[in-house]
Amino acid sequence: MRNVKLDPSVELRKVAARTAGFAGADLANLVNEAALLAARRDAEVVQMRDFDEAIDRLVAGLEKKRVMNTKEREIVAYHESGHAIVASVLPNMDPVHKISIVARGFGALGYTMQLPLEDKYLMQKGDLLAQLAILLGGRAAEEIALGEISTGAQNDLQRVTDLARSMVTEWGMSERLGTINFDQNRRGRYLDLGLPTERGLYSDDTARLIDDEVKQIITGAHNEARRILRDRRDVLERVTRRLLEKEVMEGDELRELMAAHPERGPEPAPEPTPEPLNR
Repeated sequence: MRNVKLDPSVELRKVAARTAGFAGADLANLVNEAALLAARRDAEVVQMRDFDEAIDRLVAGLEKKRVMNTKEREIVAYHESGHAIVASVLPNMDPVHKISIVARGFGALGYTMQLPLEDKYLMQKGDLLAQLAILLGGRAAEEIALGEISTGAQNDLQRVTDLARSMVTEWGMSERLGTINFDQNRRGRYLDLGLPTERGLYSDDTARLIDDEVKQIITGAHNEARRILRDRRDVLERVTRRLLEKEVMEGDELRELMAAHPERGPEPAPEPTPEPLNR
């Protein structure tokens, strides 16, 4: 940014936090994109909103001018609200920065952006399970609010399956299978080259056990996402309606809505009716 005129509103720490993992070339592209956006507005300085839009373009893709019907907009709004609410409830997760039902990128009809507070190089099992629940939050929201599911969770389901299978086959996170690596793409002992191996490193019984473990992990995460959203049914509705009104919601507004409407919790069990005394 040395040669770019910045508005005092630009918060470099926030820009840095939102670009965790960016290489130097990525950051250079970001600054150039922000400067171009400011130039298109005939602005003399680059403002924070230019960096926000530039980050959205680099992370989520260009905005697509698509006209969705009312029903599809509602499905997307519920879907993204589900992601955002689950991400806000589970501990140790990156805070939600923005929710949008504006179509971007290649086929993305909406997105939920989380803001990493720092670079992470390791993930614990609990964090991975929470990430699975967040990914399944969109599908769970559709089930709860609409009583129907759509094709919008395709990418989520692919990522969930890949992540759960890696937990079982690569990272030894299955108690039933133990600390064994079943990954098919083994590396050479001395060369850092991928050496794909033929099927048959483990038996058919083990393959079935792996499939069962993957399914069990995913089912548990799905149930957790549904529990969170059922307990916050009112919040799900309010966030969805707000998204339908303005299309983009900042994370601060989401947290305000959630604080104003805490979880409902399970219904209390009815008091037992005392039996009459026999006289």
